[in-house]
Amino acid sequence: MVRATFAGFSTALSALQSSQKRLDITGHNLANMNTIGYTRQELQTSSLNYTSPVSTFMNGSEVIVGFGVHMDKVAQIRDPYLDAQYRSQMDKSGYTDSMQTSLDSLSKIFDESTISGIHSAFLDIRGALTEMHDVSKINDPIYESELRSKIQTLTNMLNQASKDIDEAESQEFNRLVGKNTTENGAQEQVNDMLRQIGELNRQIKRNQILGQQSLELMDERNNLLDKLSSFLPIEVTYYKDPAHDGVDANGDPALEENYYLDKNGNIIGKKEWPDDVRVEMVYTDKDGNEQRLTLVEGSEGSKGENYGSISFEPADDTKPFSKDNFKLVINGSEKDLVNNNPGGEIEFAKDTTNPPNTTITNQLGSGSIQSSLDMLWKDGSTANIDDVRGYQFYRDELDKLARSFAYVMNEINIAGAVKDGNEGDQFLLANKADGKYDPANLDKITAANIGINTQWSNGSVHVSMAGKNPTDTVLYMLEAMGATYPNTNQNIAGIGRPVTNGPTNIGEINLNKNSFADFMNNVSTILANDSYSNSLSLKMNVTVLNGIQNSRDSVSGVSLDEEASNMMQYMSAYNAASRVMTALDQALDVLINSTGMVGR
Repeated sequence: MVRATFAGFSTALSALQSSQKRLDITGHNLANMNTIGYTRQELQTSSLNYTSPVSTFMNGSEVIVGFGVHMDKVAQIRDPYLDAQYRSQMDKSGYTDSMQTSLDSLSKIFDESTISGIHSAFLDIRGALTEMHDVSKINDPIYESELRSKIQTLTNMLNQASKDIDEAESQEFNRLVGKNTTENGAQEQVNDMLRQIGELNRQIKRNQILGQQSLELMDERNNLLDKLSSFLPIEVTYYKDPAHDGVDANGDPALEENYYLDKNGNIIGKKEWPDDVRVEMVYTDKDGNEQRLTLVEGSEGSKGENYGSISFEPADDTKPFSKDNFKLVINGSEKDLVNNNPGGEIEFAKDTTNPPNTTITNQLGSGSIQSSLDMLWKDGSTANIDDVRGYQFYRDELDKLARSFAYVMNEINIAGAVKDGNEGDQFLLANKADGKYDPANLDKITAANIGINTQWSNGSVHVSMAGKNPTDTVLYMLEAMGATYPNTNQNIAGIGRPVTNGPTNIGEINLNKNSFADFMNNVSTILANDSYSNSLSLKMNVTVLNGIQNSRDSVSGVSLDEEASNMMQYMSAYNAASRVMTALDQALDVLINSTGMVGR
């Protein structure tokens, strides 16, 4: 034999071992085919050549031939580009999904297609006025009582709708801070994920240095990164730590960090050193510039120093922490190798010190947390925060309707009472908190507190019967119920008198050219359009996300057909290697037993 006696057996043995290992990995892949987050594994190999220690058995005169296969490591099959695409799309899907949850909660309040709601209550009031305007009925207390009952039903509905908006807003706030809920809020979830990722970075790197690949731990980390990306816009980077990045402190090449060198500085082998994982949050500052904050910095520092945290705190320390007084504070990792901002603190707050303009310091741009902030902070009308119609927009619309209705009905009745020689405080609707109505301070009447004047309930105040005919006031009210606002007819409903410091006439009331009843339909339509537009974006984002997921699965997922094909291929290789050993055994038998007289 030209080659060393057992060199061929070593080559065949390495082929048997690598084929067996590949079969083991195939079985492991198939066993985890339905394991969530599992990444397909493969055996990475390299050829054993003359630089290996086995080459010492070579005969100097023979042509150099390799000595089989070396099993380098078991690795995951992943595409970093697809991972980055997936997490970027998760940001967008997380935003629209959270936004849809918020809009759905509002739709339950404003959807009057299946219930007798505020729109129907206005129609009932109009019907009661129609019944009452007959001369034979105007003095009948039963009909006035019926009108009062219908109006009280309306005020109760406005009260409840405002309360429901407050409740939906509180639930949104609780989803962020995690209070009063059975599940952790975004704050606890994000902080827990950052902590786990930071700790996994350390554990994985430590194991890899010791020769353990920790692939299942890497799967767990990847799952956490995917989930984190639905809350915050993040970018993930794989890098070598400064002691093994091939560059010294001055930025000059440092070959000894990545390679083994001989005494002359020549490269004789490569050092295998595991990567670290950096997680950066991408956000936009108030000037519109893109900024970054390091949330997780590999395995740098001691425990707890390689990851940051988020918290929700009072925006004004002198006031109680609540949905109306909070800010988001994001603290970066204490170790920061790229942004030069170790432990940096970024605040996201609503600044209302310069009305009518409102500034929100910094924007995440995407993710479920940004969606909640938008719904809680943006009102769809004020400059700089008008790109999203949040809870405040719909509360303001209800308040506008409540105070407009109170103003019109009260002024019509007061005007009639003045003509009749009575005091000018004969109002029908009031602020339930103090029982008052002040046209100069209409903002004090809201959907939350509008109610019937208690004096109307006890009989001290009535629907006025002044004018040429006792039915004039009711007719004016009936006319006002059918009118649209703003209204160019300043004498509508016969108010006919200026209101000091308040609206000088009904023409100043603006309900977007709707009547009282139709205004609710208009608000419901706005909400429906917002929900429809967002649902389309959500469907598109989910479709794109699923497409990227399918692409990831085609690379990283386990395919039954592909693994079965690999199994047959590896088994064929195993059989071939076994046959090589049989052939070598036969050759050795010939060499020993059939060569020369000694072997006979």
